[in-house]
Amino acid sequence: MEQTEAQWQPQVRAQARRRAATSGGLVIYCRAFGFGPERSSDAGQKKDIMTAVSPTHADRILTARKTGATDDDLREMVAEAIADAYFRKEGGGRAGLHVEFKDVERLDISF
Repeated sequence: MEQTEAQWQPQVRAQARRRAATSGGLVIYCRAFGFGPERSSDAGQKKDIMTAVSPTHADRILTARKTGATDDDLREMVAEAIADAYFRKEGGGRAGLHVEFKDVERLDISF
């Protein structure tokens, strides 16, 4: 059983990554302090956010992780994905908005 599971698990994960990068995207849940647009009421408060990010962002994050990106690089990519999906609504109206992502208490990413 262990051998079958050891062979099966990487295949299931690879399929989930492909699906996330091509059609499904990722769901990101985070709790961070100071997460929000600069000079807004959100900027200085602890905030819980759950949002689905696009397959394009999912592909960037998963590829970077696979190729050995640093934690800082990954944090920047996750912040950009959340900013687009949650604050900018995929470019609608607030495309130039800069979002800070710091003092992260919790970060969960799921397929």
